[in-house]
Amino acid sequence: MFEYFYNEILRRTVVAFGSLFNNITIKHTDSSNNVVSEFKVPLAYGPTQKFLARLEQSPDLNKPVQITLPRMSFEFTGLTYDATRKVTQTQTFTAYSDADGETKKVYMPVPYNMAFELSIMAKLNDDALQIVEQILPYFQPSYNLTVELVNAINEKRDIPVVLENVTMQDDYEGNFSTRRVLIYTLRFTAKTYLFGPTTTSAAKDIIKKTSISYLTGDSKDNQTREVVYATEPRAIKNYTGVIVTNLTKDITTEETLITVNNSTSILKNTYLDIDGEEVYVTAKNGNVLTVRRGSDGTKISSHLAGAAIKSITTADDALIEDGDDFGFSGTTS
Repeated sequence: MFEYFYNEILRRTVVAFGSLFNNITIKHTDSSNNVVSEFKVPLAYGPTQKFLARLEQSPDLNKPVQITLPRMSFEFTGLTYDATRKVTQTQTFTAYSDADGETKKVYMPVPYNMAFELSIMAKLNDDALQIVEQILPYFQPSYNLTVELVNAINEKRDIPVVLENVTMQDDYEGNFSTRRVLIYTLRFTAKTYLFGPTTTSAAKDIIKKTSISYLTGDSKDNQTREVVYATEPRAIKNYTGVIVTNLTKDITTEETLITVNNSTSILKNTYLDIDGEEVYVTAKNGNVLTVRRGSDGTKISSHLAGAAIKSITTADDALIEDGDDFGFSGTTS
């Protein structure tokens, strides 16, 4: 019944969570407040009990090296469904994939909460407090972590990481020859999303037109006014290869008047493509065109005499390729 897929979302979230704490530094100072030592606190993935077991197996202080403190460890401890972020199960969306040049379709993600525990182990209380103070101010109570969840559709989302609580434990029991361990435990919840398998979308899955209606009146049956705004994607470059004329002289990036060989087939209020720059024709006087340069965010460039001028028509709108930039043409009624 189920098909194989693996988006590595849980793994990516675990790695991203751990990366938050991989640059914690401890400094020791002397009586004159001069820094005498500075080092980065090591971070490892694993349960706290694993590190404590190494201390308990041979707690003798005379042993030269047993385990270096302070150190930190984190662990993924649980996964629960979050009904408060639920969306429609059958809703889908499409996205362009740079990897294979296709438009992919995927169902809306399922919200899940990932539980994490971060343990801080130190021998000196000041070391532990230095680490804790470098972490807590960033969580009020959450910190947004950007994670690329699905490579196939370039899906990136901000994952809120919420600090739930902080507890402290002092394992200092026995005689003076026993090692002391201070343990601060920080519990977090990462509100992530799990995506299902992605499939190649059909032509019917791509939205080609949208419209918004505004209604006014006392009731649904007594509408005094209706405004409908409809918009469709519009090409911002020539796809058909049709050349309508050529430039007769060079133009710089500042010029808005261009002279062409023959303007017969060029109409006012239309778009042209000049070496990848889209221009909008606002006026026409013989073979001299008044244009608005760099329309739809295209780069304004200098052009040499003889450069081909291509038309941008509805025929080009139908040939817009997946992943290309495009503009919009709208109507109001």
